[in-house]
Amino acid sequence: MKKINKISAVILVIFSLVFSCNHSEKLFQENSNTWKSYGDNCWHFSENELIGEVKNQESYLITKQRFKDFDLNLEFKPDNSINTGVFIRCINEDVNPKNCYELNIWDLHPDQTNRTGAIVARVNPRVVVSTINKWNTYRIKAVNSHIQVWINDTLTIDTIDNALREGYIGLQAKATGKVSFRNINIQTID
Repeated sequence: MKKINKISAVILVIFSLVFSCNHSEKLFQENSNTWKSYGDNCWHFSENELIGEVKNQESYLITKQRFKDFDLNLEFKPDNSINTGVFIRCINEDVNPKNCYELNIWDLHPDQTNRTGAIVARVNPRVVVSTINKWNTYRIKAVNSHIQVWINDTLTIDTIDNALREGYIGLQAKATGKVSFRNINIQTID
């Protein structure tokens, strides 16, 4: 009887893995046609890193696909002057904090309530996390109206917000400076 229960459990696990609706993919890959840029052309790839370098400019990358519920994981490395961020659930291609949730990357933001880890103009970060000139991790989980954000495994946002439920994902390079991104992975949640 124990052997039958073990076999049933294994079959159930295999069935759930095969028929799971969750999907995982890499975003913003070199030579991919799944995203586009607009604004000043300041993005390039080097050694599997996506690099945005600006000098009094503004540029965005945006996915062509819209995402609803997901777990987004990426690494980023900002210098001490760049204004950058990750945008989620953008309702259209006009990437800004009104049309999207902007997860900021800017430790030295003049308004520290909108510093790295904040959802700009919506939710202040719970804690201060320093990210300048080093590799960091961003984890952004958005399921229905629940949004959670971690930087370097530290929870900075845990909020409920019904304003935006689905949309594009974008990256920003603005003002002057350099930011690098790598290992940008998203797992959709159904």
